[in-house]
Amino acid sequence: MLKRISLLSALGVAILAPFHAFAAPDAETAFIFNSLSFLVHGFIVMLMAAGFCMLEVGLVRSKNATVQSTKNIGLYSIAGLMYGLIGYNLMYMDVSGYIGSFALWSPDDSAVITDAGFEGDASGYSSSSDWFFQMVFVAAAASIVSGAVAERVKLTTFLVFSAILTGLIYPIQGSWTWGGGWLSEMGFSDFAGSTIVHSVGGWAALTGAIIIGARTGKFGADGSIRPMPGSNLPLATIGTFVLWFGWFGFNGGSQLAMGSAADVAAIANIFVNTNMAAASGVVVAIIATAILYGKIDLTMALNGALGGLVAITAEPLAPSPLLAMLIGGVGSLLVVFTVPLLDRLKIDDVVGAIPVHLVSGIWGTLAVCLSTDASVVTQLIGIVSIGAFVVVTSTAVWYALKMLMGLRPDEEEELSGLDITECGLESYPDFIRQT
Repeated sequence: MLKRISLLSALGVAILAPFHAFAAPDAETAFIFNSLSFLVHGFIVMLMAAGFCMLEVGLVRSKNATVQSTKNIGLYSIAGLMYGLIGYNLMYMDVSGYIGSFALWSPDDSAVITDAGFEGDASGYSSSSDWFFQMVFVAAAASIVSGAVAERVKLTTFLVFSAILTGLIYPIQGSWTWGGGWLSEMGFSDFAGSTIVHSVGGWAALTGAIIIGARTGKFGADGSIRPMPGSNLPLATIGTFVLWFGWFGFNGGSQLAMGSAADVAAIANIFVNTNMAAASGVVVAIIATAILYGKIDLTMALNGALGGLVAITAEPLAPSPLLAMLIGGVGSLLVVFTVPLLDRLKIDDVVGAIPVHLVSGIWGTLAVCLSTDASVVTQLIGIVSIGAFVVVTSTAVWYALKMLMGLRPDEEEELSGLDITECGLESYPDFIRQT
């Protein structure tokens, strides 16, 4: 019996020996896995475009569902084109501190893949895989604006704004940190984009919501607030689940490598913390609305999940799972209190994008200091400088578009629904349209 065990042990060692010998991958293998990480996590993030679309369509009235769908597929496509034409190089090529190059981007792996074979190092990855991963991020920023200004902005005007946001505003501020610019040199930390992606979309959404104004009838002359319920809460719930799923790509892929055991372990920890923050956000929103309103508000629970996800995005690796729950829970609580605050300020945010992406994004960027040695002062400088840049540039663009194209359809068109006036199609033709 002992001989049999010894023979089996020896056989196991012989079989496993080659795998043990190659436990540390060579540079080409690491290059393959790093590139694969960008591609796989990238197309997971792309699903967030579908999630944003479903969430927004579910939270607008049925007479505006078609135009909201059109906005989402349009902005995703525009983001891809603009980021390819000028955005990527503005963000990453020859960044001088504040801005990169206006040169046209094109894939180039000639430095590592030559006629003689692979000549790169273990930290490398395909240039196209990196571009694809970064592109789906910029599309997410534009989607944030879409939901906040829904139901009262002209479709073409919004799409032009999206082109400027994704081609110029987003990549310029992104170069300050992720492109190695002045905020990076200062030590500003934003792992996957609580500020660089989410707050940017939130600031652009806030300026748009203020400049465009509220939906007709949303606020009464006496200060009353008229509820305008969404048309399909189950669809909005599915959209939230899709966004939650996409966030694993968003945060996990931001490890920027998968070519070693340490990288894979880090991605696994990021997945855990991302899920913990989102789950905590849901539970906190359920408890908070039950206490405040006597009933559980589904829309708050959905945005609670998203608020938790945005909050953990700035640093999803370093916290313990317990700390991730705290960060996500606080992000959710901020959403619960900010939504009614915006109503009192007469700022009409249809889907709650500003509380989720701006307010929770600011909190998440500051919460980086809870698990790393990042400076609170430096984090605040990053938040304020990026916020000021986006507010100034977005305001200028919104006002320019107001003069050149107009921002809103007329009141009659808005009341009848933008599906007919902007697209000539109804999403639910067999049902009576809502007023």
